Amino acid sequence: MKLPKSYVILTLNNSNTKPLVNSLLNNKPINGFAKLHGLKGLLFSRSEINRYLDEEDRHDIKVLTKESEQLLKTMSSGEQKKALLNHLLQQNPDFMVLVNPFDNLDVAAQTKLKEQILDIASQTIVVQIVSRLGDILPIATDFFKLDGNTLHQYNSKGDFWNENKTEPINFNGEIPAPISPIKIENIELVRFNKVSVNFSGRPVLDQIDWTIKKGEFWQLLGPNGSGKSTLLSMITGDSHKGYGQNLTIFGKKKGSGESVWDLKQRIGYFTPSITNKFTGYHSLENMIISGLHDSIGLYVLPTDNQKQLAKKWLDLLNFNKRKDDYFCDLTPGDQRLVMMARAMVKHPPLLILDEPTAGLDDASATLFVALVNKIANESDTAIVFVSHRKEPQLNPEYIYELYPSKTGSTGVKKRGENS
Repeated sequence: MKLPKSYVILTLNNSNTKPLVNSLLNNKPINGFAKLHGLKGLLFSRSEINRYLDEEDRHDIKVLTKESEQLLKTMSSGEQKKALLNHLLQQNPDFMVLVNPFDNLDVAAQTKLKEQILDIASQTIVVQIVSRLGDILPIATDFFKLDGNTLHQYNSKGDFWNENKTEPINFNGEIPAPISPIKIENIELVRFNKVSVNFSGRPVLDQIDWTIKKGEFWQLLGPNGSGKSTLLSMITGDSHKGYGQNLTIFGKKKGSGESVWDLKQRIGYFTPSITNKFTGYHSLENMIISGLHDSIGLYVLPTDNQKQLAKKWLDLLNFNKRKDDYFCDLTPGDQRLVMMARAMVKHPPLLILDEPTAGLDDASATLFVALVNKIANESDTAIVFVSHRKEPQLNPEYIYELYPSKTGSTGVKKRGENS
């Protein structure tokens, strides 16, 4: 039996995806998609889940979970996507548009969703809109790339892969030294010793033993709900669950008098949502210097030494002629490079990167990972990289992986594949 058509549209960080999706769903003519004309299409995307979350929150209308007592907002990302997929299939669409379907899913949930989509694609036309080549399913028959508003069609699968494959990237120059190094006496920065955590009687972590030492490069892995965020919040001081535990941070036992501010001065932290706080017109130079003050924007006159340090970071990022450009005008990939420089400008003893490549295209993710590897190799900063996605070029020394169980997640230490 001949399988239905299956389209792939690769997006970049500058891609204007929304108008294209609207055109597909509203049967507007698009070159290369004539077979969809007059057919009924439905959308599978994070924005659709957010729309149903809004309906549930504001109007108390349950759509995706109407057959269940559970609220959509209490579900994991994987459960939410499963609920949306079931809802769409009940409407018997002729084709489905899938926008980055595997984002924010752990490996097990990705595998399960891929199997479901492959089964759907055996009977229904599928349009995969993805920002990462690794997310493309093998059923694809027609290949496109959306650059800005321009949709380019490829003559063959080979042409598509050859043009869009990414190569390892290296940054020229050295990581700039800090103005005033932060002195840390202990080689051990963080030590969890038989730490267990529960929430309202529900076990989350079980007997966690994990030590992070000066200059080490860790990747923290584990499925959704395994307790990764809980571990991080105990390190940063944002969770009270660390009190009363055998948890030592920068040589002090948790609850022995250290302040959250003391911890945050020694920890660099980046997650993509942080960029949403910088809504003003901040220059790239000021963005990097603001990292010296832990402020959202720069509200003091920078010194000549601070300007010189910012220049070195901008040179390293190949932004040497863009110091006066506005941060808000950068692409998401470039914004994250600047945020990394901001987080590292003081050379904090510990740098936590929480899903830092989520939503990036392959080229931007490769560039970001190259910068992380460089920082790991050239500084004494310990790095904890948290990601659902396995970044091909990432070179952690160690992996700490959480495995859920009925008594809470246990942790296992492993050597990195390339260490």
